[in-house]
Amino acid sequence: MLTKRTYSIPILLIAFAVPAVAIAAPGGSGSSQRIGISGAEPVEVPMLTRPAESFRQAIRLHLHRIRVARHARLRRERREAFATLPGGVSLATLEAIASCESGGDPTSVSSDGSYRGKYQFSYETWASVSGSGDPAAATEEEQDYRAALLYAAAGSSPWPVCG
Repeated sequence: MLTKRTYSIPILLIAFAVPAVAIAAPGGSGSSQRIGISGAEPVEVPMLTRPAESFRQAIRLHLHRIRVARHARLRRERREAFATLPGGVSLATLEAIASCESGGDPTSVSSDGSYRGKYQFSYETWASVSGSGDPAAATEEEQDYRAALLYAAAGSSPWPVCG
């Protein structure tokens, strides 16, 4: 949007900090002639304003790109960290089970509270792979590790529908 504001010359000179010596006076550099501003006329200066919504969209896009890059980095680090899981279980196998069991949500809890976490462990099964506490409160990495231990020991039978 283009709007106009009226400023007088003295305000413009102050606002833009233009020193008087920068204004070329006739008579060369040795002239001591002064330039007066008493007869200054108001001028219209166009001011460009950017709509706030356009600015907000640019910010949202930038933040989205940061999140996408962060998630890609986290996935890459996770793949590298779990390149060798117990029993030779692949991360793709675990991701398929987790996707089916909880949608991949490490904090997921079944409606009756019996099954918890990304792989829907019961407290007993969690304890059988040396997990302690609430499976849904454990880090995602720990849940992946414990699920790999369980898969290495029992195959897909602990997940009868998703395994």
